[in-house]
Amino acid sequence: MQELFGYIERITFQNPENGFTVAWLKSPKQKDLICIVGSMTSLQPGETVRCVGEWQNHMVHGRQFSVTDCQLEAPSDILGIKKYLGSGLVKGIGPVYAERIVEKFGIETLHVIDQNPESLQEIPGIGKKRIEQIKSCWDEQKVVRDVMIFLQSQDISPAFAQKIFKTYGDQSIEKIKDNPFNLARDIFGIGFKSADKVASKMGIAKDSPKRVDAGIEYVLSELSQDGHMCYPVDEFTEAAKEVLGVDAELVTSRLEGLRADDRIRLAQIPEEESHRLFVWLTPLFLAELGVAKELKRLKFSPFQLRDVDVDKAVDWVQKELKITLAKKQASAVKKAFSEKCHIITGGPGTGKSTIINCILKVTEKLTHRIVLAAPTGRAAKRMSEITGKKASTIHSLLEYNFRIRGFKRNRKNPLECDLIIVDEASMIDTVLMNQLLKALPDYARVIFVGDVNQLPSVGPGNVLNDLISSRKMTVTTLKEIFRQAKGSKIVTSAHLINGGYFPDLKNEANSDFFFIDMPEPEDVLQSILGLVTKRLPEKYGFDPLKDIQVLAPMKRGVIGTFNLNLVLQEQLTPQGNPLFLAGQKYLVGDRVMQMRNNYQREVYNGDVGWITSIDNVNQIVIVNIDGREVIYDFCDLDELALAYAVSIHKSQGSEFPCVVIPIHTQHFMLLHRNLLYTGVTRGKKLVVLVGTKKALAIAVKNDDVKKRYTALKEALAGHIDQMGWIS
Repeated sequence: MQELFGYIERITFQNPENGFTVAWLKSPKQKDLICIVGSMTSLQPGETVRCVGEWQNHMVHGRQFSVTDCQLEAPSDILGIKKYLGSGLVKGIGPVYAERIVEKFGIETLHVIDQNPESLQEIPGIGKKRIEQIKSCWDEQKVVRDVMIFLQSQDISPAFAQKIFKTYGDQSIEKIKDNPFNLARDIFGIGFKSADKVASKMGIAKDSPKRVDAGIEYVLSELSQDGHMCYPVDEFTEAAKEVLGVDAELVTSRLEGLRADDRIRLAQIPEEESHRLFVWLTPLFLAELGVAKELKRLKFSPFQLRDVDVDKAVDWVQKELKITLAKKQASAVKKAFSEKCHIITGGPGTGKSTIINCILKVTEKLTHRIVLAAPTGRAAKRMSEITGKKASTIHSLLEYNFRIRGFKRNRKNPLECDLIIVDEASMIDTVLMNQLLKALPDYARVIFVGDVNQLPSVGPGNVLNDLISSRKMTVTTLKEIFRQAKGSKIVTSAHLINGGYFPDLKNEANSDFFFIDMPEPEDVLQSILGLVTKRLPEKYGFDPLKDIQVLAPMKRGVIGTFNLNLVLQEQLTPQGNPLFLAGQKYLVGDRVMQMRNNYQREVYNGDVGWITSIDNVNQIVIVNIDGREVIYDFCDLDELALAYAVSIHKSQGSEFPCVVIPIHTQHFMLLHRNLLYTGVTRGKKLVVLVGTKKALAIAVKNDDVKKRYTALKEALAGHIDQMGWIS
């Protein structure tokens, strides 16, 4: 093994999946830059590193240094100091000030910043405010560097150091040593497995109650990521045993301990011939219980507005809007005024929007306290366009309060509304539904509108489906496609797919639905690149960054979202000066998606925006999301993912002018009818499928919807009081 020392001049590639990095290092002993390659996730330009590895000759790229270990060090020469300060690693100092500071203080620069930062006032342009910023960042960097060194010794990526510091502050290392498993609970991006590595190095035993408890909560959390609210205890015990590598008896005994601490709930659910024992994380159990309780309250509380003659109302609204409602549509409008809670479900082109507008037109004669809501910003925006009235996201409607870490709107402080219409209801998970229902006054009338055949919510639960199958709410199911929608091949194809029939794949000149037969994944990739970058913009005038959305069934593979994003970023965004953080490359102009709810920034899982600015001096990135500038610190950029291509699941609630979908047997495991149906229905003007007829046939035939374990139906049916809670 050999050793290299120097500073990172630039990074040309990083793979966020495995941390593989290609960077150029300037060594004091070498005239030319050295290409170093290896797994170095947290590396940033300007950092001084000591690398251990071996020289190798690459057939294409020539001589490289293959790194097996890379440790950060403080810069020790003037050039390294200048590069370190000028790289933006210290807030408030960019290339210009770095040049001036090093010119003034030379090799003593870092000592001056550390011990006597007031001396920086001698540099033209640096005042007290900037010195405070530099000093604050420098002090933070010292703690962060200590955390980074500690994490490196524990085999955790140093990229998490700043996030840990933001959460734990000066107590970071002490908090980790006290209970490393809290990392998995408190730090976004660190899972149980990483925390378990730290615990193992610290000597925490495999069968430690602390470890087993954390593992049980981790497995339940992972299952909730797959949509489950609860899980059968027998199957769960086996899953937890595998993850933890301990006996099933130990898992069972710790379940009882966690139940006593109210961190989990155990209960029996009546099934066909038995009462099977299930386990929940406590917040998820309370959410299911809450939805049932709140719906019962709303359903049986009186409505305070005057009664409506529903037949006259339907006749009147048809004349006012100059339309003729179909029988099912008229029935939906009538039920909106005769039922306290009602569900309207149907596919594209079945008239859901028409019904909403009719309900609004009549209700406006009775009250102006009407609320329109949807789960995402894009869905709310589309609802506003359809109705001509303001629609809000559910999150913004409920008004998050940082002091109490919860919503301001609740049972004690309800929304002021006589009617609420919630669109895209299939997207609402159980936890959010519980929060919404809590915030509705007793007298409010509630109408849920959605397409139950789409994919269920990204979050846990299957609320709309459970509400419909419980038969505890009235439901209008729309199936008739109306004349104006029949002219759209997108609509007719979607309904054929939903019915289990193969869509018509004849490509006609003026069609809005096309299929391109490509047998090999590499051919599919090249076809998508050509479509997005050239063919579709030239023929239809689509903006490739704003109008065209690539939707893929899965993340992995040549035509998975990960690889598609890399190649589309390369083709569509001017490369400029990239920012590399935690293995991801960010460029001004990048299309990005928010990957988790962040109430502080008022951005939510699935929101899409564009990077408008990267400020290395102040270590911030500005993203335009729905016309609003949102500021991200560098250490929070793992909340963003490239969105040139996104999963079909993440596209729910959105409509795009043009959608391009790879469909290939490479994605065999995820070829399901409701996945394909959801993807096709995202396209507004044009849908292009690229792949094989075999894969399309598999998806159309596969109606084996992945089961989600929930107990909402049982709660709604009143069995919840008979479920034998173990207390």
